[in-house]
Amino acid sequence: MYVGGRVPLHLQEDFCGTALLSTEWLRTDTRRTAVGLDFDRESLEWCLENNLSKIGADGSSRLLLFDGNVLQPNESRLVKQKISDLVQGLNVTSDDGCTEKNSCEQSDSSFTKCEANSTMSDAVLPGRDIICAFNYSCCCLHKRKDLVLYFRHAFNALSKRGGIFVMDVYGGTSSECKLRLQRRFPSFTYFWEQEEFDIITRETRISLHFQVGKKQMIRHAFTYHWRLWSIPEIKDCLEEAGFKSIHVWVREMPDTKSSGNAKEYTADRDVKYEELQHFNQADAWNAYVVGVANI
Repeated sequence: MYVGGRVPLHLQEDFCGTALLSTEWLRTDTRRTAVGLDFDRESLEWCLENNLSKIGADGSSRLLLFDGNVLQPNESRLVKQKISDLVQGLNVTSDDGCTEKNSCEQSDSSFTKCEANSTMSDAVLPGRDIICAFNYSCCCLHKRKDLVLYFRHAFNALSKRGGIFVMDVYGGTSSECKLRLQRRFPSFTYFWEQEEFDIITRETRISLHFQVGKKQMIRHAFTYHWRLWSIPEIKDCLEEAGFKSIHVWVREMPDTKSSGNAKEYTADRDVKYEELQHFNQADAWNAYVVGVANI
């Protein structure tokens, strides 16, 4: 994959949770760096204690996690690793190839060392090649002005040599009504429950339940209050934020009303996402919306 005619090296994962995507990104190329942003500090610390060990000895030098709001990213605070009061940061080179300096001190190894609890604005970060917001996280933003503001922050953080912003969204007629789906895995069963949908505000409440074994049921393990954005709304907001072009990749999902899916809802792995200009409404679909900047 190429972004702006070059191999992408710098990722930012917003709403990152335990930053599993970031750690997998780092495993694919020792030159790669990742920045994670989330306001759930417990999840960020869990990543440092568990996922970081999977990267290798240099993992701590290529991953920075920040605790804060995606609407105020520059005020987010660096989460320190347990092993040190200092966290080695990213190999910092500006878009014009020059090494930058600020309140974060440059070490002899050419990595930046930032004091724990320093802000994202204190850190010298390379322009990101890719910024992503997955798990339908943009639906946590209920107001259009907040969605545009978030997209502007993403646009400004992308490399001046070109970058992309990627988010996912779901929809279909089944997304606007009460619905309960389940999927079985070897050690547990997962339930997706849409408890309500407001046609005026387009707000919905989603709860995730888990059944472990035959008796233990964990109800409302996660509950989300989302504003379900439409693809035209997302495209308009991305354009307003400054993105040059927007592309939509869609995949139709299995019909939720079929008799088989009442007991087991699965998606065919052979069904691929397609970049489309038009797509007729269906019972259920999933999409990736890609905003392209500076290319």
